[in-house]
Amino acid sequence: MKILVTGAAGFIGFHLARRLLAEGHQVHGIDNVNDYYDPRLKQARLTLLLHEPAFSFQRLDIAEPDRMLQVFRQGSFEAVVNLAAQAGVRYSLDNPLAYVHSNLLGFVNVLEGCARTRVPHLIFASSSSVYGANRKVPFSVEDQTDHPVSFYGATKKANELVAHSYSHLYGLPVTGLRFFTVYGPWGRPDMAYYKFVRAIDEGHPIDLYNHGEMRRDFTYIDDVVEGITRLLSAAPARCLHEEKPGESVSNARFRVYNIGNSHTVSLARFVDIIEDALSKKAIRNYLPLQPGDVPSTHADIGALFRDTGFAPQTPLETGIRNFVEWYREYHGDVLRKKGTAA
Repeated sequence: MKILVTGAAGFIGFHLARRLLAEGHQVHGIDNVNDYYDPRLKQARLTLLLHEPAFSFQRLDIAEPDRMLQVFRQGSFEAVVNLAAQAGVRYSLDNPLAYVHSNLLGFVNVLEGCARTRVPHLIFASSSSVYGANRKVPFSVEDQTDHPVSFYGATKKANELVAHSYSHLYGLPVTGLRFFTVYGPWGRPDMAYYKFVRAIDEGHPIDLYNHGEMRRDFTYIDDVVEGITRLLSAAPARCLHEEKPGESVSNARFRVYNIGNSHTVSLARFVDIIEDALSKKAIRNYLPLQPGDVPSTHADIGALFRDTGFAPQTPLETGIRNFVEWYREYHGDVLRKKGTAA
């Protein structure tokens, strides 16, 4: 297959592109390589991908409509995976327009390209943040998601609504994936697990919000990629859903899945696991819940298992150990290169 991966220099996009290339697919990646976090990490990911003959790349912002449409018209893609987005819950408090730019305008450009060139299947990144103030756990795709508590979560909810409208209007097969706290090697430095490992390794204190009682459904990157690849060739069929009298009925080729580990861990226990992997103790600073955060996330992945047979395989202890090994190797290389340059 010829597959477009947006956000190819990002964490999930990089791992997905490597998996698709290993399976013999042709991958075209686009990314604006912005400085939301250290662009050197993004460039390091890209360097590995560019060694692959079946990988091509354009530095491009998905919010540029003319250039995006040109990419689609020249590409003849058999599938598109949209992972380009402005991430981060707390950053959305400080810079909401960045989320409008990428997550709203950029996403509509992706939908336009798919609709106009009749792409057989679009998969896009949603988020567990859409569940917002939902107190029922585990979170099910059947739950209402009308009360996001962060602007980031609101943009992801908007993505689902706009994608459904495009599917309904143009017959576009679309699958949305609500990711639950993805972690692993080559991960994002703005994520808590990355910050924890760095701080503990360097002997600095770490902040544990909600007094360490926050619970998260940590999902290892290889498990996430497995779920995406299983869905690529399984575009949703048109299906009339029977609803209660008076409720809306949709027969769009559209579906949403949770993709998580389906098991929650407290932040305090999570730090215990990091301490074991590092063989170092953390200096813990307990703080109250922050605006935009939710106390717990927990994925019900029953629908995804039913349709694909997907189930996560990586224990948290194994995943964290793999991340710590990568972290020490990657940052050791960075320090060595700095020393050579000096």
